Amino acid sequence: MTAAEGVFALGDLSLRHGGVLPDAKLVWKTHGTLNAARDNVVLYPTSYGAQHPDLEWLIGPDGILDPTRWFIVIPNMFTGGLSTSPSNCAAWPGLVTAWDNVGAQRRLLREVFGIERLHAVYGWSMGAQQAYHWAAAFPEAVGRIVVNCGSARTAVHNQVFLRSQMAVLEAAAEYDGKGGFTSQPAAALRAFGRVYASWALSQDFYRANLHLTALGAPDLDTFLHTDWEERFARRAAADLLAQLRTWDAGDIADGGELAAALARIEARVLLLPSATDLYFRVADNEAELPHLKHGRLAVIPSLWGHRAGNPATNPADAAFIKAEVRALLDA
Repeated sequence: MTAAEGVFALGDLSLRHGGVLPDAKLVWKTHGTLNAARDNVVLYPTSYGAQHPDLEWLIGPDGILDPTRWFIVIPNMFTGGLSTSPSNCAAWPGLVTAWDNVGAQRRLLREVFGIERLHAVYGWSMGAQQAYHWAAAFPEAVGRIVVNCGSARTAVHNQVFLRSQMAVLEAAAEYDGKGGFTSQPAAALRAFGRVYASWALSQDFYRANLHLTALGAPDLDTFLHTDWEERFARRAAADLLAQLRTWDAGDIADGGELAAALARIEARVLLLPSATDLYFRVADNEAELPHLKHGRLAVIPSLWGHRAGNPATNPADAAFIKAEVRALLDA
């Protein structure tokens, strides 16, 4: 499998909602080979708390994204800890939106690879938000998008979760009141991980004891520690907080009329919600579907909640997603 990686320097990046991201950089990785026509490109943006190694499990000849056919570009999101983030940028400007991410990604594709049009954008969670923003921002440049457990605008109930998690981090004694921390807030991150566990997987998942049988934990406390506390302890708290704010601000209409923004999308849109997702509800995508020119809804029939969309350890959901995505990419 051909792979390459690099860092794209954007200079000082003016932001959509004001301010400047100084000396902005995008860390990227590719899989596969760009063809001569430059028309085999699938963009795969990252998700909350994830960096590109966390998401590469689905790339392979027999995977959801086949690098023997597609040139897959993974741009790490601002705030994720690799590309410019509070943890590596002392003059962090505050809010960096999905709009800012997709604008930077457009420059990466053009200036590094000479790519003007994408065959598809595939995204899960915050990656799905970016896929939707790509189709809204550059309708002429995107052929297809996969919105895997995502929405065009962050729903109010989703924002309740996000602002609760912001409050957990901001309540830490180590919080400086300006988006940063004097040191990693260990107790707050422990609470953050445990609250996250109650949302990322469904009530039905826990009722079926899948945290024990499918994920192999000996008991609930071990599961919460190894799968959630340790997961977020790997990331800088300032990055997690800034990324919550990006997620909270997700809106392809940028405060305007959502139906009109959806109607302007020219891409084929595959909406792939999980039946039990607590963040991005099936109802959100059902409300979007009538406004899309070329939309299709396929609900993942899963107990795994939001994590049904990133089923690295869940073969049934992975097979469902693979079939739907490959059909779209071939269309």
